[in-house]
Amino acid sequence: MREASKLLLATIIAVGLCTQPARAQRQIEKLGRGVIAVPHGDRKVLVSWRLLANDAPGAAFNVYRSVGSGSSMRRNETPLTGATCFVDRDVPTSEAATYIVRAVNGGKEEEASRPFTLKANSPPYLTIPLQTLPGHTPNDASVGDLDGDGEYEIVLKQEMRGRDNSQAGRTGETKLEAYSLDGHFLWRINLGKNIREGAHYTQFLVYDLDGDGKAEVVCKTADGTTDGAGKVIGDANADYRNEQGFVLEGPEFLTVFEGATGKELATTNYIPPRGKVSDWGDNRGNRVDRFLACVAYLDGKRPSVVMCRGYYTRTVLAAYNWRDGKWSHVWTFDTNTAADGARYRGQGNHNLRVADIDGDGKDEITYGACAIDDDGKGIYSTGLGHGDAIHLSDIDPDRPGLEVFDIHEKPKHDVGAEFRDAQTGELIWGKPSADVGRGLAADIDPRHRGYEMWASGPGLRGLWNVKGEMISERKPRSCNFAIWWDGDLLRELLDSNRITKWNWESGSETLLLRGEDCVSNNGTKSTPCLAADIMGDWREEVIWRTTDGKSLRIYATPIATEHRLVTLMHDSAYRLSVAYQNVGYNQPTQPGFYLGDGVVPKPR
Repeated sequence: MREASKLLLATIIAVGLCTQPARAQRQIEKLGRGVIAVPHGDRKVLVSWRLLANDAPGAAFNVYRSVGSGSSMRRNETPLTGATCFVDRDVPTSEAATYIVRAVNGGKEEEASRPFTLKANSPPYLTIPLQTLPGHTPNDASVGDLDGDGEYEIVLKQEMRGRDNSQAGRTGETKLEAYSLDGHFLWRINLGKNIREGAHYTQFLVYDLDGDGKAEVVCKTADGTTDGAGKVIGDANADYRNEQGFVLEGPEFLTVFEGATGKELATTNYIPPRGKVSDWGDNRGNRVDRFLACVAYLDGKRPSVVMCRGYYTRTVLAAYNWRDGKWSHVWTFDTNTAADGARYRGQGNHNLRVADIDGDGKDEITYGACAIDDDGKGIYSTGLGHGDAIHLSDIDPDRPGLEVFDIHEKPKHDVGAEFRDAQTGELIWGKPSADVGRGLAADIDPRHRGYEMWASGPGLRGLWNVKGEMISERKPRSCNFAIWWDGDLLRELLDSNRITKWNWESGSETLLLRGEDCVSNNGTKSTPCLAADIMGDWREEVIWRTTDGKSLRIYATPIATEHRLVTLMHDSAYRLSVAYQNVGYNQPTQPGFYLGDGVVPKPR
């Protein structure tokens, strides 16, 4: 492992809340405090920062503020031992205020955090100016520590004419761009004309794959892809687009780019290859070019990349390692060749989930209605078929292990929405529907233990608890994203450019935030660029693009909390769900443990 001193090796317990035994040490990010300050009302500011998985259980904190060119003054009377947030009062509005946080252990202060400066009369969001090219629109984003300083940078996809794979027509050339959180443009990768645009085609991953403390960027490339340093991969003049705009011939590559510069580090042949187009279910190019991707700890210690192709019929997953400057192929699961592979055909979703579902310390891939083991062999297939949304977590905290909430598109059976055991695929309960388009699992009602679930489809009524009982005839209008935003442990609802709170007694929603002059992505999917715990305490931030496409805005909660939790990014399942959030039909994050009302933190 290169530059091991830059890594934090931690057991699979992150957040200090553990549902399964830790069996392996796995590489996770070495993060800084991620300090952020948000206007909190009349001359008040909410300052929050990360509690890390390797912090001492009794770690306390001091908050310092300087105004203008003045000296730094401590704002709290005694070290803070509760939640990692602090409401600062009597903050001048005419000058910038700069905050730092210092951990206190054994009565001694540790080194200062990276400073955060709140500008005078600052709005309640961070603005990141973009260098959007003419004809382009900002789309999905991901985060990673590209330069190894312990704080995240943003990798943003910019599209021109993205299309669903079922639609003919030429698309534009997708760009990947990197920006720092303080607004500096870092690099641009042009994927070129031979990489079709659209949610089902371009899947990109941002993650530290080799353990050097700096994240890489991985995606499918082709002849004509230009890296962040201006180097062209393959034949710059090749154009494999047919009259319908599909790319059904020509070489396919998998490239890893250096996160700090965007330059190509290595390129290999893409597995699974295209092969004969009709082997995937049609001759048009719709089903052959349905891609998914994820990062998974297949050995329980270090991350691997899994690139996927197909889910309506033939399904193939291929695992790679990026180690010591080289690509290596680990395994391939192919429904055409795998033992009992026919059972796994047509069982994939427009998205996937990754977590250790059997407690062996290694990750498995829940690929819609089936699951693939860490060694590339099938675990189970429910046979319930394709779906558009899936959630994997400890949804029922009183039941051993993890659970899955999945939905199914135009099923030929009576299970349109279902709740199942994540390890075995055993059906716990199901709901009949002719066609389910959306489904969500989140704890939004404290009167019922565990998450609540609901879905959109013919005949699907109300809100369900973990036993499948309808606990309310009313359900939220939103069935899209969930976000931890306010101070309690319940989850809020995120849809389009709004965050709302579910009122469980009245069956209504209260608007908490509207991103003025912001818009969501991906048409009717109405998803943000990203929603994740990227700064501050354990609550999540949301990134939207502005209406004119010239900026990103990062909104963080201005609400204090009493709950002290380790950053969610130090929970492996949660961190991986951030890495693949942009894949296919975007889905909200889910941790590998129960986080909801009534949660009791366990010792680290």
